[in-house]
Amino acid sequence: MAVNSVDLAVPRGSVFGFLGPNGSGKTTTIRMMLGLAAPTAGEVRVLGLDMPRQLDEVLPRVGALVEGPAFYPFLSGAANLHRFDAADRHAVPSTRRARVAEALERVGLSHAARKKVRAYSLGMKQRLGIANALLARRELLVLDEPTNGLDPQGTREVRHLVRSLAADGATVFVSSHLLAEVEQICTHAAIMSAGRLVAQGPLAELRQAGTAQLRLLTPDAGTAAGVLARFGLSPVVGHPDGADAVITSSLPVGAGFPADHPAPVGEPSANGSVAPEAIVAALVADGVRVRGFTVERGSLEDRFVALTGEGFDVAQ
Repeated sequence: MAVNSVDLAVPRGSVFGFLGPNGSGKTTTIRMMLGLAAPTAGEVRVLGLDMPRQLDEVLPRVGALVEGPAFYPFLSGAANLHRFDAADRHAVPSTRRARVAEALERVGLSHAARKKVRAYSLGMKQRLGIANALLARRELLVLDEPTNGLDPQGTREVRHLVRSLAADGATVFVSSHLLAEVEQICTHAAIMSAGRLVAQGPLAELRQAGTAQLRLLTPDAGTAAGVLARFGLSPVVGHPDGADAVITSSLPVGAGFPADHPAPVGEPSANGSVAPEAIVAALVADGVRVRGFTVERGSLEDRFVALTGEGFDVAQ
């Protein structure tokens, strides 16, 4: 998949979710980050250093699990890790045994350390791949679909592991298409679509950007609709059973509702967002009897669909 104009800002110490439908360019971008593919234009900087020109300085500080783990099936999990660690010219041989044991313990595979990998389940192989990335202390962990193939218990263990890595000071870059996992573990995220970066930032801002849904319950439908129109909204009036009308409208919001600086009555705020309390004040000022008023904020899934036009897996 070709990618174009991808400029990621990954804060140090964050758990950064890299989101997008299958084929959106996530793995291609990761391969360029790790020096496995070269960009035809622009530059790639990882930990402040140029890739691939400074690859030898960057890679010892980075652990990665990309495109699924690959191991020698006739060797045990521990033997595989010993072999991979021995191939790393930066690894210290005298601490190898202790580091392999610690990595296996961190991913919950101590009990299967001597079992041949051909007998491992897909989830166990995935955890062994993460253990390989943890054989040395890393500043950056790049994990491509780390919960792929895991059962619920294994997924919880990986989720806890990612949080603990970030708590220890590492930056964790997680590529995933599982919305529920991203929302539970990530502090920041970026969304890819058709090879382009379409949004990025703190997770809370990505959830709230775009639109929210306003719902008003009132017997004064005509007056209420006029007030909402003054705010630049497009109210839709419904008449369910009963005396009250239900009025709904999309409500533009920025990074969050400007509760501390509400817009003047009858006007949107300077950034195009609308404070819900300003709307309620205007309704009451015009004599509208407000019997119910709610604003449902957009979810990360709503934001993803709006930006990519595609669905999102929300569970395994």
